[in-house]
Amino acid sequence: MGMILLGSFASHLNAQDMAYSGDPDLSLRRAMALASDGRREEARDTLHNILHQYPDYTDVKNLIAKTYSWDGDFDEARKHFNRITSDERKNKEVWVAAIRNEIFALNRSTALGLANKALLFLPGDKELDSLRNRIINSWNEPSKTSQLEAEKEVETNKRSNSVAIFSSADIFDVVFDPMYYSGVEFNFGTKYGKIIPRINYSNRFQIDGTQYEIDLYPQFSKKVYAYLNYGYSQSEIYPEHRVGGDLYVNLPKGFETSLGARFLSFTDSDVAIFTGSAGVYKGNYYLSLRPYVTPRKNSTMGISGVLTARKYLKDANNYIGINAGMGFMPEFRQFLANTTLVAETLLFVESQQLMAEYQFSFKDNPSLYRAHLGITRQEFVFAAGNYFWAISAGLRYQIGF
Repeated sequence: MGMILLGSFASHLNAQDMAYSGDPDLSLRRAMALASDGRREEARDTLHNILHQYPDYTDVKNLIAKTYSWDGDFDEARKHFNRITSDERKNKEVWVAAIRNEIFALNRSTALGLANKALLFLPGDKELDSLRNRIINSWNEPSKTSQLEAEKEVETNKRSNSVAIFSSADIFDVVFDPMYYSGVEFNFGTKYGKIIPRINYSNRFQIDGTQYEIDLYPQFSKKVYAYLNYGYSQSEIYPEHRVGGDLYVNLPKGFETSLGARFLSFTDSDVAIFTGSAGVYKGNYYLSLRPYVTPRKNSTMGISGVLTARKYLKDANNYIGINAGMGFMPEFRQFLANTTLVAETLLFVESQQLMAEYQFSFKDNPSLYRAHLGITRQEFVFAAGNYFWAISAGLRYQIGF
């Protein structure tokens, strides 16, 4: 099954090699969100795709230059800003960004020269005049220099924090009572990557359980970052320990790949799962394939695949998507066999899943909302070859701070 999904994925990638045909304004907003999230290389790939079709889109060229400045590559940023200002001499936003780039590079003389030049084309502009005066004052007042350095820290790191609450339910056609899931998570953005602590709560088989988790996304370079996870629970409806990780590499032309593993520790046994992913961003679309391989003693391996497809709307935070999974699914929910609670991952029960999701926001509102609706066909733990159906639905609310 995994090979079939891979073949379909490869065919789709070949089709995506065509010229950019998305909405340039929507793609620009998506690139802005990627850049603010620290994913500068992906943002630049999207921006270059836009420029192939719209080579005179100044806002796109300006954002490319800014991303280099935020990454600390001030020389490369300067080249891009100079190309823009040589053609468009009255674009204040570009002049301001170019001046700030020199301030961040500690080239105050160059920054002052750019400010004076900008005022020749935009005489009397208050923002440019204020920026020029601050540069002059920074030579004589150390506190002004410190203020400019603080602005550099904020601009280059682009930090963001948020808190989210979520809840969902599974409804079954036979045997099982409804199962409920909910939780709260915090998202802390730092210059080293994201830190996401989370508390999960479930009610299954009339048993309440809580799990404590933390996700880390350390950023090693412009193109390499990682995902690390640890979860702990004393409840019988969760693994006692859950450990996971992936190493991601951003490749040219919007491609991304990863390799990783998951480890689940239960009271009586442990499970190791190997995984990876291959994904691509093209215009307003994202497609990803993630296979799972779970070795078993004295038997063939359990193999599954999950295909994710998304279409981004007005920016990277607004999208519609579909997740489709087939094979032996190494998901982390438990069921009852006779009167004993068992792990789905230990028995490799067969399942197929299809879920649609929609994440959206409202104008002038920093909150994000996500709804999902899905259907699952899954093999009974205690009756191999027989299946039940489940409907899943859930909501998530996230607000920045």
